[in-house]
Amino acid sequence: MDFPWGSEYHQKFVTNVGLITSNGTHGRNIMAAEWTYLTSYSPAIIVVSIGPHKATAENIVETKMFGVSLAAEDQNWVSSIAGDSSGKDVKKVSALEELGVTFTKGKKLDVQLVEGSSLHAECKLIDIVKHGDHHLFVGEVVHGQAFEKESLAYHQNKYWKINTLIEKPSDAHREKMNTTVQKHRK
Repeated sequence: MDFPWGSEYHQKFVTNVGLITSNGTHGRNIMAAEWTYLTSYSPAIIVVSIGPHKATAENIVETKMFGVSLAAEDQNWVSSIAGDSSGKDVKKVSALEELGVTFTKGKKLDVQLVEGSSLHAECKLIDIVKHGDHHLFVGEVVHGQAFEKESLAYHQNKYWKINTLIEKPSDAHREKMNTTVQKHRK
C-alpha cells in the first residue's frame, strides 16, 4: 500500500520542518524536509529522509556532511522556497539571501545554517539506509545550538504554530491509570 504525498493518510502525520543545507556539486543548497528526526540522545543522531536523486542527497553523498536548521514559526515562507524547487535548477540559497535570509557558517563543519531558526545541528554522515522511495541520511551531530524560538509544525499540507498546551490528566485520573497498569503487570 502507498501513502502518497497529500493523501488522507499522509495528512494525518504531524512533523517539523528541517531546513537541510549542503554543499557540493550542486553548490550551496537548501531543501525543506518534513521527515527530520532526532533518533538518539547520546550521541545525538539526526535522521533525514530524502529522495535519492535530489540535489541535497547528491551533495551529502559527495561531502559526507549536512546542516539541519529546524524552521521557526515565522519561517514558513523560507520552507516554501526551500521546498518548492530543485537545487539542480534554482540557486535557492542565493534567492533566500536576496530576500533577507542570513546563513551562518557551521562552527565544526563546512555547512551553512539558517539564522532565526529554532535549532542548528551540524551533522557528519554516518550511514545511508535505503527504504522505499526515500533514503534515510543518518548524521551524528558534531555541534548544535538551540534557540528561544518555537519550531514550525507541518500538518495537512499546512504550516502550524504549536501553542496550546494539553494539560495532564488530573491527579485522581493519573492515580487510576497507574493502579490499572499495575493491576495488569505480567
